[in-house]
Amino acid sequence: MCAKKIAGVLGATGSVGQRFILLLADHPDFELKVLGASPRSAGKKYIDAANWKQTDLMPKSAENIIVSDCSSKNFKDCDIVFSGLDAEYAGPIEKEFVEAGIAVVSNAKNYRREEDVPLVVPIVNPEHLDVVEQKLETAKAEGKPRPGFIVCISNCSTAGLVAPLKPLVDQFGPIDTLTTTTLQAISGAGFSPGVPGIDVLDNIIPYIGGEEDKMEWETKKILGSVSQDKTHVELLTPEEIKVSAQCNRVAVSDGHTECIALKFKNRPAPSVEQVKQCLRDYVCDAYKMKCHSAPEQTIHVLEQPDRPQPRLDRNRDRGYGVSVGRVREDPVLDFKMVVLSHNTIIGAAGSGVLIAEILLARNMI
Repeated sequence: MCAKKIAGVLGATGSVGQRFILLLADHPDFELKVLGASPRSAGKKYIDAANWKQTDLMPKSAENIIVSDCSSKNFKDCDIVFSGLDAEYAGPIEKEFVEAGIAVVSNAKNYRREEDVPLVVPIVNPEHLDVVEQKLETAKAEGKPRPGFIVCISNCSTAGLVAPLKPLVDQFGPIDTLTTTTLQAISGAGFSPGVPGIDVLDNIIPYIGGEEDKMEWETKKILGSVSQDKTHVELLTPEEIKVSAQCNRVAVSDGHTECIALKFKNRPAPSVEQVKQCLRDYVCDAYKMKCHSAPEQTIHVLEQPDRPQPRLDRNRDRGYGVSVGRVREDPVLDFKMVVLSHNTIIGAAGSGVLIAEILLARNMI
């Protein structure tokens, strides 16, 4: 049995950092040894530094870890570092880690638009990690030290959106037009400042700052392709796909629901049953690689007229599976459907852990 890889978490006291810690507890491939947070938390035991807000108890293995500041020198023994840092701080810190030769999987938005940084939903486009593999192979061939790198996790709402799109594009060809209206859980806003309870109770907030632009742009990168020389990811152009998103915050604890409609470029379009069967048959590459966290059923197609629902369906395959229901013809485009994903697992920390498992399976860490 191979020794576990050493893992660290940046932003360990925040909502994403706490979820990373839960997912890494008793993980067969990774051992969590280093936790990084702000200077006010550094030097304290994690149990004393963190205001724990997860529904599962804090893992015993994390309680007595002494929190470090977010400096690469404190993480030099890590094989992989998971970043749950707020975007306000993530940019320079993550850059320093990469320059120190450390591999970073980041939930922050800072480097998502860099063409040589893969933006990965691990159940959708792990092939974009070819860009990282090329960097490592080039450095090895030139006799240089092993370089650090960043892989970015997508926006939480984008993860659910692209999950059913990938198998449909693979089987039926490119999508011409795509619209989505989201009903996003309050956990997506984090702990602080988050969404005040009095604002979301008995209410819908039809605005999430920057969210619509992120969904419209990230979809084009995730459904894009790696360049022929494997140095960067090529985005789909507006001529290749048109994406429109409207984003709303709703009084749900976990689970982002999205009502999507799409039109294929190729004519005639497939039938509803062909679309459903395509989604049912999709098996993500991470499962084929036998990654620990990969969902056995990537997409669950539900036939009940009132599903999926966050409370009933968000935990399918431990939050790594995506649920799709109400697949039907659309009178304006071709098809419409309702998609549900667990925003703090496959939409955030869980994606990061599964990305690391894929990197390990491909011998990149």
